[in-house]
Amino acid sequence: MTAETVAECDIVLCVGDTTFFDYGSIEAKKEGYGPIGKGGNGLILHSALAIEPMNGQSIGLLWQKLWNREPKPKSPKDETPTQKKKRQAAARKKARNRPFEQKESYRWVEALTTVENLVSKHTRVVHAFDREGDITEVFEQVRQLQHTGVLVRAAHNRSLDSNSERLWSKLENQPISLSQEIELPQTSKRSARKAKLAVRFCPVNLRTPYRFDNRDPLLVYAVYATEIDCPEGETPVEWMLLTTEVVADIEMAFTILRWYSYRWHVEEYHKIFKSGCQVERYRLAADGMKALVGFLSVIAVELLQLTYRHRTQPLAPAIEILNPLQLRILSAKSLKPPKVLTVSWAVEAIARLGGYLEHRHKTSIGIQVLWRGWLKLHDLCEGWLLARQT
Repeated sequence: MTAETVAECDIVLCVGDTTFFDYGSIEAKKEGYGPIGKGGNGLILHSALAIEPMNGQSIGLLWQKLWNREPKPKSPKDETPTQKKKRQAAARKKARNRPFEQKESYRWVEALTTVENLVSKHTRVVHAFDREGDITEVFEQVRQLQHTGVLVRAAHNRSLDSNSERLWSKLENQPISLSQEIELPQTSKRSARKAKLAVRFCPVNLRTPYRFDNRDPLLVYAVYATEIDCPEGETPVEWMLLTTEVVADIEMAFTILRWYSYRWHVEEYHKIFKSGCQVERYRLAADGMKALVGFLSVIAVELLQLTYRHRTQPLAPAIEILNPLQLRILSAKSLKPPKVLTVSWAVEAIARLGGYLEHRHKTSIGIQVLWRGWLKLHDLCEGWLLARQT
């Protein structure tokens, strides 16, 4: 359904990120789960979320991958420290020598190729990745695709030419082309705020590592943004963005910054998964849990669309986020529905179904109460349809 929707667009963003679901307390059902983090036990989910490039509204999922790592073999009881170091070194060497397609980092390239084959050839898809997606294989794969671009936050101070000029030094030597304010969403490491950025940009040639048969340099465009007058107590923003999209003027440089700011939608999506849908609270065997994650994926997208529209366009018509039956049910459950049904009214009505208290209207609507209200609205709609059939 998402692929059919984005087929109507000339260009669409596809933001990707990975999250971990920890089920460490499931002792009796560990088969099918695997190690994560420091002593955790669970599943790994990578999501590719389609985003409308003009206003940042999420469209839906284009691809997901869910997997578990294999448990590591237990070390011998009588192993000495020297033997342990040798065993671990051998395991690291074996892991490095695995084919790229067998490594977890292949998911970044897999997203590119899968979505390219899924989406209409009339639509250009630009993938936005954080620093974890800054691998040469990503840029090399894009070079082989016709309708795909990429926007990655750089993690490596790459060599650019035979004189070993480095990425950061080249961009720092460029003149400031513009200063621009952008909205930064709240994260676990910073509060939401407006940030004023000094922006530099220019084309760069990335040197290709020796492991590639094709040693031609990778031509990309770098957009380097640093925060001016950062508030006290906050960490200044510094983005070194690499993109295959042509950045020839100030307008396109700002577009790249705006597109990258939309990448946080996929993090918010995963947050809704955990705090709203409570995906880590379920206690199922791995096969059942993987099926449930697929079901919750769709609901989490709907909640993301709902909350974003409520935040950015509260006075828009409610029909833009709900179908006629849902609006009919909500109106029937409301004591005094307004003459004009807006997004703000619809979200508050759904929250009331989930237990939101009227006398606490000054408190923000949490994602858990929306989750409960959304499920109840679905149940009411299903009941109405069943009653029509009898």
